[in-house]
Amino acid sequence: MALPLMPKATAVWLVENTALSFEQIADFCGLHPLEVQAIADGEVATGIVGLDPIANGQISKGELERCEADADLRLKLNITDYPQPRQKLKGARYTPVSKRQDRPDAIAWLLKHHPELSDAQLSKLIGTTKPTIQSVREKTHWNATNIKPRNPVTLGLCTELDLEKAVALARPRAGTVAPQYVDDSADDSDE
Repeated sequence: MALPLMPKATAVWLVENTALSFEQIADFCGLHPLEVQAIADGEVATGIVGLDPIANGQISKGELERCEADADLRLKLNITDYPQPRQKLKGARYTPVSKRQDRPDAIAWLLKHHPELSDAQLSKLIGTTKPTIQSVREKTHWNATNIKPRNPVTLGLCTELDLEKAVALARPRAGTVAPQYVDDSADDSDE
């Protein structure tokens, strides 16, 4: 069920400015009726300024009056055509301290198995810098003797989906095609 923006502030306004029951307010705001009663008693949300749901278009004045007249009715949130905010998917990637020493291993694996990936793609995929990628490529990394190529997905530095997307983008740019796996068992059955 869709909830109003800032449900507690909306509940504060409804408690102070309407004759709705605690159950109606609780149902509309997604709160427990006892919490709404505590708001009315001044025990909860003492510093919260009420938010008028009519002024911001979440409900209509007619809807409010209809529900005030009958305690069995429930307020319905207006459906707007405003775009809903999307969850942020991209951003700075934090790598825990315990996994930071695994980055050079992941870089070495990616350079070995997916040389078509650009330094920018590697940097974004693993969350490292271009100088680190270059030093692993040239074997001038300070810990080059201990670097063992390991899959970044199994190390937890990226997801399989992110890796597949990066490779799918890099192949056309590099002019390579995906390897075709041939089923050799079909050829053996003729003999």
